[in-house]
Amino acid sequence: MRLTLWLLFVLAAAAIAAMLAAWLAERRLDRFAASFIAADPAQLPAFDVALVLGAAPIGPEGGRNRYFEYRLDAATVLWRAGKVKFLLVSGDGRRPDYDEPTAMRAGLLERGVPASAIYRDFAGVRTYDSAVRARDVFGQARLVIVSQRFHLSRALYLAHASGLQAWGFEARDVDHAYSIFTELRRYPSAVRAYWDVWRGTPPRHDGAPVVIGRDPPS
Repeated sequence: MRLTLWLLFVLAAAAIAAMLAAWLAERRLDRFAASFIAADPAQLPAFDVALVLGAAPIGPEGGRNRYFEYRLDAATVLWRAGKVKFLLVSGDGRRPDYDEPTAMRAGLLERGVPASAIYRDFAGVRTYDSAVRARDVFGQARLVIVSQRFHLSRALYLAHASGLQAWGFEARDVDHAYSIFTELRRYPSAVRAYWDVWRGTPPRHDGAPVVIGRDPPS
């Protein structure tokens, strides 16, 4: 009985320590990224490329995912303001039945962005992969990243750790988050970000170099 109680105590203490570490990691990322994030295009310098981070096109309730839609809205605002020339939409497009970059491209076309300004990265399966592939595959050294604030903090840390000069443009957040998974995943993802940088984890997929603005859009 005593052994069982002791094991339960140890497990509970370990769980609390893990949650505290994840919370501290996420707070540290937020503090790091704060000075690089803007919600107004006028506060940003001009860039050649905006990296638009993917999300599931369909939300958990079956309709359009508002995280996804608001990111496309923000990317369109940047492009219309003349702050960027090209949009690199990066997400998971490895399966025929699930293709974030193609859905992002379609949404941007609906918003009036021309196809000639949109490049797709089909292997941005994680935020870390999107940042590293923007550098290694798409040849970028300086860019602006588009996503919600909670996601930008991690993305900017990963981009800077990868040697990119990166800023963030904040997309509108979802007023009442409808996915508890989306809200909570930021904490273990923050720990994973530090782990990937410390290990120098390579992206899951490489690819032939693409010169944005010279090679035809994918």
